[in-house]
This record gives sequence, structure tokens and C-alpha cells, in this order.
Amino acid sequence: MAGLRPTAPTAAQDKLLLLQRQALAEEEAAKAKRELLTRFLQEKLSREEQSSRWGLHKVCTLWRSAQRRTKDQELRQDIEILSQTFTRVMDCKDSAIEALVTELEEAEEQQNRALRSHLHLTDQLLHLQRCRLGDLEQGFSAQVGALKAEFEAERKAMLEQQDWESCCLQDMALAMEQDHARNEHEALLNFQSARDDIKNKCWQDQQYSRLQLVARLEGLWDQIQAARRSYAQATEKKKVEFEELKRKCEKTSCEIDAQAKKLQKLQDMVTSTRGQIAAQLQESEEQTQRIRDERELALQKLQKLRAQLSQAGATAHTHLVTLTCQCSATLKVLRQVVEKAQRVLRLAEMCRKLETQEEKVLPFYPSSLAEWEQQKALRVLEETAGEPLAQALQDYVGLERFWQRFNKAKLEEKGLERARAALADRNQELRGLLQQYLAGATINQKVPKDLHPLLTTKQNLHPQK
Repeated sequence: MAGLRPTAPTAAQDKLLLLQRQALAEEEAAKAKRELLTRFLQEKLSREEQSSRWGLHKVCTLWRSAQRRTKDQELRQDIEILSQTFTRVMDCKDSAIEALVTELEEAEEQQNRALRSHLHLTDQLLHLQRCRLGDLEQGFSAQVGALKAEFEAERKAMLEQQDWESCCLQDMALAMEQDHARNEHEALLNFQSARDDIKNKCWQDQQYSRLQLVARLEGLWDQIQAARRSYAQATEKKKVEFEELKRKCEKTSCEIDAQAKKLQKLQDMVTSTRGQIAAQLQESEEQTQRIRDERELALQKLQKLRAQLSQAGATAHTHLVTLTCQCSATLKVLRQVVEKAQRVLRLAEMCRKLETQEEKVLPFYPSSLAEWEQQKALRVLEETAGEPLAQALQDYVGLERFWQRFNKAKLEEKGLERARAALADRNQELRGLLQQYLAGATINQKVPKDLHPLLTTKQNLHPQK
């Protein structure tokens, strides 16, 4: 029993190992078989794809050759038709070119005749303009000479008048100074004589009154002494006499007061005389100051006259310079006008070259308005305009013909632009049609997306195999 136990597991293990080996061998055989099958299928698929590509290439080549033959025939027919059409068009264009050449020669002859007449008229106009400019220059030079002569005469007269007025003013100033000196000397002499007279008179009156007073005082003093002596001798007897003497004394005192008042009056007269003398001196000084002020005013007037004279000379010089500048500006403007006229004539010649035969015969197209509309427009133009814009438009009525030609040219330009746009659109359409035609005529090098019916039938047969 002990010997049988280890043998049983070994047999089971061997059997298990054998089964595992058989399973591995079967798996390897199946794997090899699958690999062989996949390799065979891949080779078969590659051969089928190669054969299909070759067949498709042959079919496309045959199809392209057939299409090329048909397109070649169609293109040859189209080329023949186009060549015939081209020859007919060339014949028509040759005939039109010949007609245009003849018309161009005739137009050149007419243009040369018109140019010769125009140049002749232009030469006459230039000669007339040169003569007019010469006359204007002569008139201008004569006016300038006359203005210069007039200016010199006025300047000479003003200078002479200035010299005469300055001499007169100097004489007046000298006479006024002499008169002032004489008046001042006379006033001084009168003042001195009056002062001496008043002084002598006052001294005489004072001496006379003094003598009278002294005499009276001496008499009174003697009487007082006698009265005193008599009073001393007989006081009572002389009382009445004393009273009388007292009254006399009072009377003499009144007389003294009166004399004092007279002296006061004389002093007042002296002071008033002195005041009058001072007033006369002040008046003489004021008169002297007034004379000096008048002299200053006269000098200021003289300076103003000199300034006005210089200003008048400067103004005349400025006017002369301005006139010269205006003359030069006028000459420049005339030259610009001549250049503008020449430019207009050149433009007219260029426009004349571009005119058609119809425009040369009828330069202005008839109005598109009806008769009653034209009459209404004429009435509106004849009416007096109240608005500024209407008045401004009436100034440009003479340019109606010009605006008519200008509008006609603008309309023709717009018409040509529209015709050019239409021709451009037509050309674009023709180009598109030509591209479509060429695209249909040429063969596309790419493989078509839809397979050929032969290829589809061949591919349908492969699954049955």
C-alpha cells in the first residue's frame, strides 16, 4: 500500500501533461493554419486588386480614347465654323476700317481747314490784344507822368506856402515880442510916475497937516499958558473962559481926529494904489503869459503844418507806389487772361479733334421741351428775380449753350460707361461659357467616382467564385 501511493499521482500527472501537450500542439496547428489561410487570402486579395486596377486602367484608357476621338471631331468642326466666322468678321472689319480711313482723311482735311481759319483768327485776336495792351501802356505812362508833374507842382506850392507861413510867423513873433516889450516899458513908466505923484502928494498933505497941527498946538499951548497965568491971577474970573477953552480943546481934538481919519484915508488910498499897481503888474504878467501861450500855439500849429506836409508827401508817395503796384498787378492779370485764353483755345482745338461729323454740322442738339414749355421758360427768365439765387442764375444765362454741350458730353460719358459695363458683363459671361466648353472638351485626369458598368459586373462575379 505504501508502494502504490506514489505511482498513482505520477500517472495522473503524466496524463495531464500529455493532454496539455496535445492541446498546445492543436493550438499551434490551428494557429499555423490560420496564418497560412490569412497569408493565402492576402495574396489572393492583392492579386485581385492588381487585376482590378489593370482592368480599370484599360477600361479608362479605352474610354478616354473614345472620348478623345469624339471631342477631336467636334473641335475640328467648331474650328472650321469659327474660322469661317472669323474670316467674315475680318472682311466686315476691313471694309469698316477702309470706310473709317476715308472718313478720317476727310475729317483731317476739314480739321486742317478749320485749324488754319482758327489760327488766322487767333493771330488777329492776338494782334488786336497787343495793340490794346500798347495803348493801355501808353495811357498808363501818360497818366503816371501827369500824376508825377501834378505831385511835383503841389509839392513845390506847399513848400513855398510853408516858407511864406514860417516867415510870417517869425515876423509875427518878433512884432509880438517888440509890442510886449514896449507895453511893459510904458506900464513901468506909468507905474513909476503914478507912484511918485502919489508919494509927493501924500508927503505934501502930511507936511501941510503937520504944520497946521503944530501951529494950532503952539497957539493952544500959548493960550493954555496964558490961561494958566490968568487962572493963577484970577481963577474965578476965567472959569467961563476955561469952559470955552475946554470946548475949544474938544473941538480941536475932533479936528485932530478928523485929520487922523484923513491920514487913514490917505493911507488907504496908498494901499489901494499899491493894490492897483500889483493888479496891473499881475495883468501885465498874465498878458505876457498869454502872449507866450499864443506863441507856443503858433509854434505848435507850425509843427502841425510841417507834419501835415510831410504826411501829405508820404501819402502821395504811398499812392504812387500803390498805383504802380496796381498797374503791375493789372499787367499780371492781363497776362494770366491771355494765357487762359490760349489754354482755352488749345482745349477747343483738342475738343474739335474729338468731335464727330454730326457734332461738327449740328453742335447743339435741339431742346427736348415742348413749345409751350419753352415759352413758359422764356417768360420765367424774362421776369425780374427777387431771390439772390435767381439773380445769380440770371448772370449765367449766357452759358446755357456751354452747359448744353457739357451735359451732352456727360450723358455720352455715362452712356459709354454703362455700355462698357454691359460689355464687361457680356465678356465675363462669354469667358465663363468658354471655360465650361473647354472643361467639357478636355478629359479629366482623375479617376471617376462612379465605376464603369463593366467593372461593377466583374466585381459582382468575384464573390460567386
